[in-house]
Amino acid sequence: MTNLLHDAFRHHAWATDRILEAGSSLTDEQLTSPAHGTYGPILDTLRHLVGNDAWYLWVITAGKAERIDEDTMSIPELRDAARASAAHWEELLAGDLDAEQDVARIDHDFEFHAPLGLRLAQALHHGTDHRSQVCTALTSLGIEPPLIDVWDWGAAVGRTREVGERHD
Repeated sequence: MTNLLHDAFRHHAWATDRILEAGSSLTDEQLTSPAHGTYGPILDTLRHLVGNDAWYLWVITAGKAERIDEDTMSIPELRDAARASAAHWEELLAGDLDAEQDVARIDHDFEFHAPLGLRLAQALHHGTDHRSQVCTALTSLGIEPPLIDVWDWGAAVGRTREVGERHD
């Protein structure tokens, strides 16, 4: 049986891979150019996106998924890390999940508690937000960003279909 979140996280992984693929064709200058109104330069944003995805998994799995040191990772290394995270998301979603399960992040004298459902929502939101920022940065460089919305993913993997003639 498919968990209701499978499509959402499969899209998340696919869209991140598409953004990283787009980043792989950029020059060092393009990757490190300031991108006003976003998290920062494309490379910094990609590192943040992939690093936090691994971090969310690390928190949710109580350390079973590995953290990564994304600060110096290249685009190919980020793609490998993102693909590893995608496999961890699949594994997590295959389990018996309780949306209300308390998941705590504990750092020395600090604790932050949130239900699993909220943490999963944050992981998806975070990815969407930063992928959008990379698309904005690409557009500001005069580069057409990849199509990465949910409908694009659905078409790419055969999860949507059209019947009849469209009247836009």
